[in-house]
Amino acid sequence: MRQVSPKLAGWLAGFNRQVAILVASGFRPTAAAARETLAGVTRSLVAPGPQIARVADAVVKARPRDVPVRVYHPAPTEARPVIVYYHGGGHMAGSVEVYDPICRRIAAATSHTVVSVDYRLAPEHAYPAGLADSDAVARDVWDALDALSLPYRRELTLAGDSAGGALAASVSARAQFDASLQVDRQVLIYPSLDYTLGQPSVDENGADYFLDKSRVAWYFDHYFQHGENRRTASPLFGEFSTGLPRTLVVTAGFDPLRDEALAYLDQLAEAGVPAEHLHFDDLIHAFLNLEALVADDCAATYAAIGRFVNG
Repeated sequence: MRQVSPKLAGWLAGFNRQVAILVASGFRPTAAAARETLAGVTRSLVAPGPQIARVADAVVKARPRDVPVRVYHPAPTEARPVIVYYHGGGHMAGSVEVYDPICRRIAAATSHTVVSVDYRLAPEHAYPAGLADSDAVARDVWDALDALSLPYRRELTLAGDSAGGALAASVSARAQFDASLQVDRQVLIYPSLDYTLGQPSVDENGADYFLDKSRVAWYFDHYFQHGENRRTASPLFGEFSTGLPRTLVVTAGFDPLRDEALAYLDQLAEAGVPAEHLHFDDLIHAFLNLEALVADDCAATYAAIGRFVNG
């Protein structure tokens, strides 16, 4: 019998009770509420730190706008490879500030320079605004590092969790046929890869496991506001070639997005793209934001990312 981790069960039960009370009171979701929920959960369950030698806010010069980023350099006198990180949040929530402790952990675990992207969010900025920001940072991150006088090795990993995983995979998909953008690796953490919500796990895990099917649909309805073809926009249904980068995919057994990540791995294998898979059978979506409850699993994830990008 499938059973969610006992380390999460009590917290989940309390979270679900609070959601039920809100729904019964007539609460209707808003972007502000979604943002505060993700920020509040992360603040309460992910401790600050660790210390990184240099942390600096900067901008990547791009059209039609400059994109704010936060740079984490673990050894400012040494040239290190670069990880561009796209935070999760359903394309509607999350920020550089909310993800500060997670990006610090990634920088510490990998010894890479991490550049966290404050891409535009829906509903104020619908698709493809956030994707345009994400693409721009992948292409022009080097100029931002030059502006900060930070040394780097021109080796690029794109990484992201949830919706950020969708952005990383989408930019990698573009890069596979674009000689002007070299992506060496990608790290996709419980990624959103199928905007059609057509995978079996969306229904199997679609209620009571923190990320509900109805909430995902609500996110996507606010992200796609102009009748876009959601299948065409989905990384899972894009082109797969050996031009895609080596990939690490992290999945959770009780995540509604689990099966689209597994299908993506199958597509990579069929295309001959080297890939690694880290799976946690009893965890839920967004577990990195729940670190105090599943500290060992989070540590294992950061360690796996470190091994992958340094391998």
